[in-house]
Amino acid sequence: MSSGKEYLDFILEQLSEAEDVSYRAMMGEYILYYKGKILGGIYDDRFLVKPVKAAVAYMKDIEYAVPYEGAKEMLLVDNVDNKAYLKGLLEAMYHDLPVPKRKK
Repeated sequence: MSSGKEYLDFILEQLSEAEDVSYRAMMGEYILYYKGKILGGIYDDRFLVKPVKAAVAYMKDIEYAVPYEGAKEMLLVDNVDNKAYLKGLLEAMYHDLPVPKRKK
């Protein structure tokens, strides 16, 4: 199952208070970036983020989910209606997110 553009648009609107959020479509799903670093994505109309230490500490109720078969577990963000919460989550996660690998 792939994610709908409507759900992506909803999540991007919810993340609009955080600066420099972008996305890339990939095989029916969407990879989300924050200030150039991959923070997670939209998988099967679910907002999932990397399980970095800061995200685990920030989120109250932690639920892990697999974005697709064979992938590592990620954190399911279920508080998507709270823009301030989402902005805080991205800001908390930023320094724990890996630096993108340079393309040769």
